[in-house]
Amino acid sequence: MLGGSFGIAVLRNTISAGLVMTVFLLLDRPKFPMKETRIYYVLFGCLAVLSYSIWYMLDREGYIRFSGISVIPAVGIFCMSMSREKAYLSLYKIALGFYLLAIITVCGIDASRLWFGGDIWADIAVRIIMTLVILLMVFRKIRHIFLEGVDLLGEEMNIFSVVALFASIVIVGFVALWPGDHSLSIARVMRILVLFIMAGLIQYMMFRMYLHQGREHRYQVEKELLEMNEELLYDQLKQMRESGKEAVRIRHDMRHHCLLIEEYIKNGENEKLLAYVKQYEEDMESSRAERICANETINSILTAYRRYAKKEKISITMDVKASEEIAVRNIDMVAVLANVVENAIHGCLRSERVEKEIGLSVIQKGNKIVIRCKNTCAGDVEFQDGLPVSSSGRGIGVSSIMKVVSDYNGETDFSMDNGMFFVRILMHMPSAV
Repeated sequence: MLGGSFGIAVLRNTISAGLVMTVFLLLDRPKFPMKETRIYYVLFGCLAVLSYSIWYMLDREGYIRFSGISVIPAVGIFCMSMSREKAYLSLYKIALGFYLLAIITVCGIDASRLWFGGDIWADIAVRIIMTLVILLMVFRKIRHIFLEGVDLLGEEMNIFSVVALFASIVIVGFVALWPGDHSLSIARVMRILVLFIMAGLIQYMMFRMYLHQGREHRYQVEKELLEMNEELLYDQLKQMRESGKEAVRIRHDMRHHCLLIEEYIKNGENEKLLAYVKQYEEDMESSRAERICANETINSILTAYRRYAKKEKISITMDVKASEEIAVRNIDMVAVLANVVENAIHGCLRSERVEKEIGLSVIQKGNKIVIRCKNTCAGDVEFQDGLPVSSSGRGIGVSSIMKVVSDYNGETDFSMDNGMFFVRILMHMPSAV
């Protein structure tokens, strides 16, 4: 480790903290507005640089031994508290920053010793150049891909996989930075180089693997949505065919009605004619299909599933208030409502209760849609991270709901109480219809 004055320590620590924190911020979705977040990062960065520099002056030996290792908890806790991502994604980004820090530290020191006789300013120049190159690559090449796939990573990665990735990166960094035999030799340089390359390949391969798995899962969800839409279209086509047959029957019967009405008129039997017309009106009114909602998509979905529920002898009540045009894609509305009601029906069928019921409420309030559903269910429903799971893992139906709700910046809540399963969904509609 090269020495130097307090000012040199401040400069080195500024480079190190700037690299780790900027990499994290570039790949992060912070919980606060970006302007406010930058202020917090600058203030914390200044505090961290000053603290580490004072540590360097007071206890240089302890600083050399533990400063690199302490970066992870010191900077990591702050960055994780500023992020709205899941904890293990934040761990991954902290590990990535530490990995890059290890690279520029080792390259700066060894390049200075190898070609510049251990000159301090050569070390600092190498670190600055490498930091700028790394940040430029992260900003232009990596940031867009990472942020575009961060939701997929959040869905697919679990704490075990991130811990394994985190450990592999941190171990390499510790091996490179841990005080010990830092003699300048080809064998040592090659060993460190191989370790860095292997850790980089592990990161890249795991990132691509989970991104691919996430995309495959999304494609599967989209496929299910298309199949669900196809089933509803077939159901509507069936209704249209039945309506066509009904129209033919009505036209056929209308001839007989006209003949009978004509006979009443010829005979002057006005009272019988009025009674017959009134009875005909009542028959027509009773045969008219009840419309659930003014919105055609919601009406079609719920009409189909109401028939399904009645066929299975399930009592279903609906309170639906939505305008004719809403700023939600038809395929998205199908994904949410069809999955909610279908899961409710399946829950009722799995229940051993004699009386099975479903209560559904769809209310539009301004630019929000609130969906509530309760249904009779079996008592073996399990939850993982607040979401219901089947025996084979989380169902695709729940994944479809979560994906759509996330697209509309909404919220979901699943719960069970006293043999009843409850679903609450809030979606924010775009202002432009």
